Amino acid sequence: MNYYLGIDVGTSLSKGVLIDQSGTLISSAEVAHEVQNPKPGYYEMDADKVWWHDTCQLCKSLLKQSKISPQDIKGVGLSACSPCVLPVDDKGRPLRPGILYGIDSRAMPQIEAMKSYYGERAKELFRGQEICTSDVMPKILWIKENEPEVFDQTAKFLTASSYMTYKLTGQMVLDRFVARSFYMPCYKEDLSIDPDLCQELYCRPDQLPKALEGYQIAGTITQEAAKATGLAVGTPVLPGSDDSAAEAVSTGVLTNGDLMIQLGSTMYMIYCTDQLFSDNRLWNGDYLSRGSYCISGGTNSCGSLTRWLRDTLCFDLLEQEQQGGENAYQAMAKLATAIEPGSDGIILLPYLAGERTPLNDPLAKGLLFGLSDRHSRAHIIRAGYEAVAFSIAQHLDILKQHGALIEELFVSGGGALNALWCQIIADVCGVRVKCAKVTIGASYGDALMALVGEKGNPQTLKEMIQVDKVYLPNQDLYDRYQSIKQRFTRLYLATKDLMHES
Repeated sequence: MNYYLGIDVGTSLSKGVLIDQSGTLISSAEVAHEVQNPKPGYYEMDADKVWWHDTCQLCKSLLKQSKISPQDIKGVGLSACSPCVLPVDDKGRPLRPGILYGIDSRAMPQIEAMKSYYGERAKELFRGQEICTSDVMPKILWIKENEPEVFDQTAKFLTASSYMTYKLTGQMVLDRFVARSFYMPCYKEDLSIDPDLCQELYCRPDQLPKALEGYQIAGTITQEAAKATGLAVGTPVLPGSDDSAAEAVSTGVLTNGDLMIQLGSTMYMIYCTDQLFSDNRLWNGDYLSRGSYCISGGTNSCGSLTRWLRDTLCFDLLEQEQQGGENAYQAMAKLATAIEPGSDGIILLPYLAGERTPLNDPLAKGLLFGLSDRHSRAHIIRAGYEAVAFSIAQHLDILKQHGALIEELFVSGGGALNALWCQIIADVCGVRVKCAKVTIGASYGDALMALVGEKGNPQTLKEMIQVDKVYLPNQDLYDRYQSIKQRFTRLYLATKDLMHES
């Protein structure tokens, strides 16, 4: 039998899976890691100590668990938190830690300078969306202006998944999704690099990687990579993609109108469409293969918010878990289940690390509103779940304003295991919420993409993905939540100026 391997390096956890040719999960493994936060607004990872280390460890663990011969693995798919920026020299060696995706806001001065430089031209070059912290080119410009010695030594500006692909195959590449969604305005529709736009502000065209289709084979496992991972020399490897795109594949988001909400450390949305629209509150770009597109958005706090609540308010539950007791997150959900919808008047703004869409405000701050002596930590926990749901609903409202008919969405990531949270999302958004049977997420999507490869039909993946749970919206609660959602939105607008002063 043939097998396929998928690896995803996330913000705080790396995961790997092996599946067989029918899409059945054979084995899985995970490795935890830390994010470096050297300054406020700066978020980084060490490319070798995290990205490559985790890749090697996961490959070895999966082979050991499954006892599958490396020769029987017929493809490898990769993804990572994205878009990160990693400058490497002409020998592929990292020149500094990788700068992380939209949670890293160091390039705000460069973003403002780009807006001023391009003026009205920016709308065309950036496909109608605001230049923001999730764009790669401002961060390359930051390196150029703040670390000129690094810039001068840079042979390629990679992202996390492309560095993993390079270490496995020796090829420095990007996939269509990352190139066209995050490296704007430098990659054309045919995936060639626009030399004039590239050199105008940023870097030499040869400093950017070659872009490939998402299902295209980038290369094969080298002798050196085989020694480090245990994989067989010559095993095909895909170019690697964004973790959210891979997660979307894992839920079956492959055709027009499909929508995924990823509840990971951050929340990420992907809406698959055959026709783009322009709205600067969201992002738009190509999907995994030519002719497919997506509208996307991302918040900075989701699972990271629940982790903050756990570590700040529920450290006793964490201690009990560490002593062999119930999982702290499950215990938190039980506490919140006893609280009525609306959290008895508490509203939490979840902007602990600034915010991406739909606010595009890296200076936004978290806020707890309506607190009184009758409230407990259980109220605050539920308010945290509701806060993320309100943010999701804001994204869906924008899609609906542009004519999208949304009756259901697929939830993935660690949050999909929280039944209360899924039900709250259904009630706040007024749509069916579905969870796939396999909830591991991006790494499973990576393995499915490797299974299809460049010769297969991605649509066949829909037949392999089984729905496990469906959460139906409560119309009465949906109606009640509408006024709370309005207050949630107004609360940010009312405090925005104060947030920017602090």
